Amino acid sequence: MTARALPTGLLSFISENRNWLSAGALLSLLSSFGQTYFISLFAAEIQADFGLSHGGWGGIYSLGTMASAAVMIWAGSLTDMFRARTLGVLVLGSLALACLAMAWNPYVALLPVVIFALRLMGQGMCSHIAVVSMARWFVATRGRALSIASLGFAAGEALLPLIFVALLGVFHWRSLWVVAACIALVGIPILMTQLRTERTPQSMADENQSIGMDDVHWSRRSALRHPLFWFMVPAILGPSAFNTAFFFHQVYFAELKGWTHLSLVTLFPLYTSVAIGAMVVSGIALDRFGTARLIPLYQLPMVIAFGVFAFATSLGHAAIGFVFLALTTGANSTLPNAFWAEFYGTRFIGSIKAMATAVMVLGSAIGPGITGLLIDLQVDLTTQYLGVAVYFLFSSLCMWIGIRRYRGALPQLA
Repeated sequence: MTARALPTGLLSFISENRNWLSAGALLSLLSSFGQTYFISLFAAEIQADFGLSHGGWGGIYSLGTMASAAVMIWAGSLTDMFRARTLGVLVLGSLALACLAMAWNPYVALLPVVIFALRLMGQGMCSHIAVVSMARWFVATRGRALSIASLGFAAGEALLPLIFVALLGVFHWRSLWVVAACIALVGIPILMTQLRTERTPQSMADENQSIGMDDVHWSRRSALRHPLFWFMVPAILGPSAFNTAFFFHQVYFAELKGWTHLSLVTLFPLYTSVAIGAMVVSGIALDRFGTARLIPLYQLPMVIAFGVFAFATSLGHAAIGFVFLALTTGANSTLPNAFWAEFYGTRFIGSIKAMATAVMVLGSAIGPGITGLLIDLQVDLTTQYLGVAVYFLFSSLCMWIGIRRYRGALPQLA
C-alpha cells in the first residue's frame, strides 16, 4: 500500500505504518548521544578533567564537528544504496563505540576524534537515516511521517537532560557515557525488529517516487548548481549553529543570569512540549499547504527567542524565550526535510539531503566555536544573542527571495 492510499486519519495512519514510523523515532531518539544538548551536559566536567577554557573546549568541539560535516557528504549518500535496517545497525554500533570512547579516553589530543565520532554517528547519520527514510517512504503524508518520526528528537531533548543531570549528582560523568553506549546497543535489536519488512531504497524509488522542480529528479550536482540551494544555506546553518551554541553554553548562560543549571534544565520539558506541538502542526500544515508557503516564515520566532534571551532577568523570561525557540525547532524537524523532496525529487534525496546535513553539521561546529571564542574575548553572551536575532531576519529574507523566485517551477500537482 502506498502512502497515497493510506487512511487520512492520523491514528489510522500511525497504526498502518507503526513499524516504519517507530524506527524513525528510535533513530532520532538515539541521535541524542551525538547532539549538542546532550554532550554539553558534561561540559563543566570535560573542561575540568582536560583543563580547557570555554574557547578551548569550543574549538575542540568545532574541530570534531567540522570533520564530521566533511565526512557526512560521503556517508549520507549511503542511504541511496543501502537499506535503513542495515545502515542503521552499523551506525548504532558505531555510536555505542563512540560513547565508550568518551567514557574511557584520558587524552585531550584524542578528544576531537571522540567528538567527531559522536557527531557523525549521532547528530549526523542517525538523524539522516531517520528523515531520509520518512521523506522517501511517504509522499502525500510526508509531513505527518516526518513529524511523528521526529518525536524521538523531542523525547530526547525533554527527558535525557533531566535524567542525566540528576544522575551527575550521584555517578561520575564517565560512567554515564557507558550507560549511553548500552542504550545505543539495546536499540539495535529493536530497530531490526521494526524494519523486518523494510523496503529497499531502490524499490521505493520505483514504487513511490516524487519529482521536483521542472518535473525532474535532481542529482546532487545539479542541485548544488541551482541558486535555490544557496538561498537556503543561511537557513540551514542558522538553527544548527545557534541552537547548538545556546545549548552548548547552557551551563555558562545559567551562571551569567544567576540561575542554577538544574533550574534552567527544568524549562526543557516546556521547550520540548511546545516543539512537539509545533512539529505536529507544521507536519499537518505541510501536507495541506506545501513547503513553499510555510518555510519562509518558520525562523521568525527565533528572532524573538534570542532577543528575549539577551534581556532575560528571570526564569519566567527564559521560559518565554524557550517557547519561541521551540516553535522554530518543531517546524525545523519537518519543513526543511520535506523541502528537499518537494523541490528536488526523491530519487537522489539521500545524496542531496547529505549535502544539506553536512551544511547543518558545519553550522553546529561554527556556533559553539565562534561564541566560545567571543566569550574568551570578553564579548558578553547576551550581546551575542542580539546579533543572532538579526541573523535570523537575514535567513528568513533569503528563503523568501529564493522560494518566491523558484516555486513556479514545482510540478502542478504539488
